[in-house]
Amino acid sequence: MKKAVEAARRSFNTIRTGRANPSLLDRIMVDYYGAPTPLKSLATMSTPDASTITIQAFDATSLGDIERAISMSDVGLVPNNDGKIIRLNIPPLTEERRQEFVKMASKLAEEGKVSVRNIRRDAVDDARKQGKSGDLSEDQALDLQDSIQKLTDKYSTEIDKLLAAKEKEILTV
Repeated sequence: MKKAVEAARRSFNTIRTGRANPSLLDRIMVDYYGAPTPLKSLATMSTPDASTITIQAFDATSLGDIERAISMSDVGLVPNNDGKIIRLNIPPLTEERRQEFVKMASKLAEEGKVSVRNIRRDAVDDARKQGKSGDLSEDQALDLQDSIQKLTDKYSTEIDKLLAAKEKEILTV
């Protein structure tokens, strides 16, 4: 369940806020010599100021592929390639775009909660099987199911807190 919460946290980092952040580009895969390759494996990314991300490729011949991958992605940024460095200017967000990002964050949070609930379902099934097979008494199996539910509630609440913090970050002008 901790891994599901951590995955939700990483997903939230890929949602754009008003500031430049290299983690916005974590999901971008570049077609590099015919193989999909993560952008961070092909280039160094930095933020020289609050509204710009610079990308410097390790291999200068891959700049066109990187530029194409960014253009085709869903990050909504237009790359400027000067032949050595790709610059991404992060425009200020409109209220409508902020609401879209809040919806995206809610969707990612729900995916995280579904992961936690799937883990709960598997664990409860295991506890029931152990109770039926005699490995655990019925009371122990029920206590185990209760503790699994408490853990599920705890991690779901943690995802809700992450979502609230991300919504605040997105909506803050």
